[in-house]
Amino acid sequence: MKIYTKTGDAGETGLPGGRRVSKDATVTEVCGTVDELNTALGLVRSAKVPDDIDRLLDRIQSQLFDLGAEVARLGTETNSGCRIDTADVRAVEEAIDHFDTELPPLQNFLLPGGTFAAAELHFARAVCRRAERWLVHLMREVPGLSPDILIYLNRLSDLLFVLARLVNGRAGQAETIWRQHE
Repeated sequence: MKIYTKTGDAGETGLPGGRRVSKDATVTEVCGTVDELNTALGLVRSAKVPDDIDRLLDRIQSQLFDLGAEVARLGTETNSGCRIDTADVRAVEEAIDHFDTELPPLQNFLLPGGTFAAAELHFARAVCRRAERWLVHLMREVPGLSPDILIYLNRLSDLLFVLARLVNGRAGQAETIWRQHE
């Protein structure tokens, strides 16, 4: 099988079920941004994060693939097995609560940075927020999408922030506190 199909040469792409949409359609923006997020997490993992974080990110990357597939179905084909649900949201919340216990209380706004892995986690968090914004836009266009997808992305960005702090903390890297510009 060839990797190129030439079916997108006119600026359209195919969705599950055979539907064709413009490559700049909102659904394409959501799916593309989720793909960017997944790629950013792959970069984080290549930076050799601790094993417990790597295992969590491995699971999240698979869930993001499911999330993208669910979005691409535009609320149809709900029995495909690729679904994000309340259990997935709970698992992210539990991970936040678990890892947050290792961190000192947050007293200030922080600037993204620190170790390479932490900086990549901050970048992934920003991409996650962009995916969330595009998803809000798509949900206005397609009311049949599960609200769990939006909640999942919202919690995931929080988790990525906690993980960035955690990676810095475990490496002994001080966090950079935001200071108001004078």
